[in-house]
Amino acid sequence: MSVVCRDVRREAFAEASRFRGEFYECLTARRDELFELTDALLCVEGAVASPVDLTLVPEHRRGHGALYGALNRGRIDTDRLRALLAGMPLPRFEGGRLVLAVDVSPWLRSDAPCSADRLFCHVYGRAKSASQFIPGWPYSFVAVLEPGATSWTSILDVLRLGPEDDATAVTAAQLRAVVERLVTVGQWTPGDLNVTIVMDAGYDVTRLAWVLRDLPVELVGRIRSDRVMRCPAPSRKEWDLAHPLGGRPPKHGPEFRFAKPETWPEPAVTTATDTVNYGKAEARAWDRVHPRLTHRSAWLEHDGELPVVEGTLVRLKVEHLSKDREAPPVWLWSSKTGAAPADVDLWWQVFLRRFDLEHTFRFGKQTLGWTTPKIRTPEAADRWTWLLVVAHTQLRLARPLAADLRRPWEKPTKPERLTPARVRRGFRNIRPHLACPARVPQPRGTGPGRPPGTKNRRPAPRYDVGKTVKRPETLKAIGRPGRSW
Repeated sequence: MSVVCRDVRREAFAEASRFRGEFYECLTARRDELFELTDALLCVEGAVASPVDLTLVPEHRRGHGALYGALNRGRIDTDRLRALLAGMPLPRFEGGRLVLAVDVSPWLRSDAPCSADRLFCHVYGRAKSASQFIPGWPYSFVAVLEPGATSWTSILDVLRLGPEDDATAVTAAQLRAVVERLVTVGQWTPGDLNVTIVMDAGYDVTRLAWVLRDLPVELVGRIRSDRVMRCPAPSRKEWDLAHPLGGRPPKHGPEFRFAKPETWPEPAVTTATDTVNYGKAEARAWDRVHPRLTHRSAWLEHDGELPVVEGTLVRLKVEHLSKDREAPPVWLWSSKTGAAPADVDLWWQVFLRRFDLEHTFRFGKQTLGWTTPKIRTPEAADRWTWLLVVAHTQLRLARPLAADLRRPWEKPTKPERLTPARVRRGFRNIRPHLACPARVPQPRGTGPGRPPGTKNRRPAPRYDVGKTVKRPETLKAIGRPGRSW
């Protein structure tokens, strides 16, 4: 083993041990059980079928009663844990740029009428029009993306959306808190490239760009292909030359209809890139394109004149998808104006990297058993979710230490290309060399439990599903009649 490799492994062991020690300090109640439960998640063979099965793992030295007691009555200092995650080594793109992705993944609980705070979660089916709404707990994740083809992400924050929450407002507050923590811990300093945040079409990217305009961020989001935006309005000089008789210049330029190419002006930037999986990728960008806002939805309570939120509109067209399927164009909108060709290529490339977060969701659900437990209270679900985030972070820190314990039918993989599932196979061999601050259990015997033959005299309450707050939709509904533009 070379000296450089030995130093890398030594640093990896030290960083992983430091993280485990600080995570233990974030646990303020039932800390030993919560810590050992996280180790059991990482050391159990195969996928997690049930939380109680984790109590049979040798790394879990306590009984099954301690497991349920920790999930129901344990406490985690989430603010301190969020700061800890932000201070870990994070992957960066070219130039040291941080790229964040935000997305929502549901924990479906259609058969849990006694669980509070459930919402109707949108779930896609296999067919084109087979989507449906199923009761569950939606969780908003913010993660750092890695360059290149990979299934790794670095989760920085997770937040459950409640029945009274406005999705756009909660997302804006979550992103603001994440970026401010990155600045506080020194991950971003003045002079660095702005943090890029990518999101899918379910987010109001223009509203988020306006709310977060005071932060060093650039937002990139996909937009539906049936949208209508506006080109930039002419300057005062151009208006006076075209209208010598005078008049008030317009606030918006001509319409830009995505479905009608005849309404498209000449693009400001055009790039063409050869890709391995999609053939030739052609991107065309138009500068200062913006939506025509109205006093509705997120802009309903905006005071004063509605702003003009300008950005760069990008149309991405590739030759084909996998298996030579036809590829429809993808429309992206960025909050940055005056973009260069390198910026346009970066935006569509990081948008494709956004799908790495889907691999994290699948790994959490299928392997770590995120949505497997039949937990009743949403607070217990939050604790279980944070334990999985910590487990995934430990796997990321253990990447330089893991060996490729492949199955006989699997192909060999380079150490830097190991997936989270393969790193998890060898975590049991890595754990003895890491810090383990959990104390030795002190058995006290089994509890008395409910006397045999007695009935439960405190039945659990039942809760309705869905939003509990009806938000006004017009100015008249909030007592401010007036024009909506």
